[in-house]
Amino acid sequence: MSMGIDGISAMINQTGKSAADNRSSALQNKVSGDLSKSSDEELMEVCKDFEAYFVEQVMKEVEKTIPKNEEDEDASMSQLRDFYKEEMIQTFAGEICEKQNLGLAQQMYEQMKRNITM
Repeated sequence: MSMGIDGISAMINQTGKSAADNRSSALQNKVSGDLSKSSDEELMEVCKDFEAYFVEQVMKEVEKTIPKNEEDEDASMSQLRDFYKEEMIQTFAGEICEKQNLGLAQQMYEQMKRNITM
């Protein structure tokens, strides 16, 4: 069974979309669950995950504002580039949140602690 470059490109595109959907679904499940019985570490981890996801979404929106020159690129290379770009943005967002103190995770953590104890 052989697969052409278009088939491989479609598979890469679908895999990237599926991975992104799974990541947002996993985060939503964490946040929408019963956090009242969570430890402080688990609660802070959820807040940090959300902060990284938020930064990732901001980076994706900023990237959309950059003009593209796609004249020299075929469809398969474009899909491959997009797949690796998604992975790179996720990695950068995680590193930004880990190395920089944005404060969003801490503020969410404090707010959640106040709401849980009420």
